[in-house]
Amino acid sequence: MRHYEIILMIHPDQSEQVPAMLERYKGMIVAGGGKVHRVEDWGRRQMVYLINKLAKAHYLCINIEANQAVMAELEHAFKFNDAVLRHLTVLKKKADTGPSSMIKTVEREDARKTQQAEYQA
Repeated sequence: MRHYEIILMIHPDQSEQVPAMLERYKGMIVAGGGKVHRVEDWGRRQMVYLINKLAKAHYLCINIEANQAVMAELEHAFKFNDAVLRHLTVLKKKADTGPSSMIKTVEREDARKTQQAEYQA
């Protein structure tokens, strides 16, 4: 089995359905004999350029270990899900289980926003 990192850009209006979508995709991976090593929800982020006249998207990062059949099934599911604006799958040499640099940035931004809210209150 190989290690993959999958980045999903999901329609911002579908943010409520992200946990259900994530569980469905994780179920597909586990049912195919794969493993989910890391799941990061980066939340709604500003995009660099417009996609389908949208300026923001909900981002997810998933690190998995799966075989080619499971990957084909996932790619098929991403392609026919209207909520998934874009997806990127990258082959990795080993499993990434630590926090990514992006989630560290998201956490710093959240901490800064909370600190500003406390300061103004």
